[in-house]
Amino acid sequence: MSEFDVVYPACVAMFTEEVGVSPNAGDGGVLYRARVAELIRDGRAFARIEDGRVLFKAEIGAVTPHACQVQGVWVPPDLRGRGLSVTGMSAVVAESLRSIAPTVSLYVNDYNARARAAYRRVGFVETDSFMSVLF
Repeated sequence: MSEFDVVYPACVAMFTEEVGVSPNAGDGGVLYRARVAELIRDGRAFARIEDGRVLFKAEIGAVTPHACQVQGVWVPPDLRGRGLSVTGMSAVVAESLRSIAPTVSLYVNDYNARARAAYRRVGFVETDSFMSVLF
């Protein structure tokens, strides 16, 4: 929790980039801040932080005894293409398999070619597809 104020802006940036609206809209971020804090307290938030800057972050959102799901993977735009997501995801997967669940899953937008390539390098394979509709 001591690094919450460093990690939270990266979480907001990822959410805003992914969904197209800031999670701080509406209630000023009260619910989103609570969710990020919960993930950190539960040991399900991972970040590489150097000199007070988040270089990579991801969380484990859903957890069952059989599987967990990575969410919120993000690298600052100016650092993309340098392999930070591959090393970061490798560490997240290894720790998740060790301490959270025996299977690690994720989903990724079909148009996000860089992320899909990084996930393949980590060992993920595509098994299905679906569509989310936000309204």
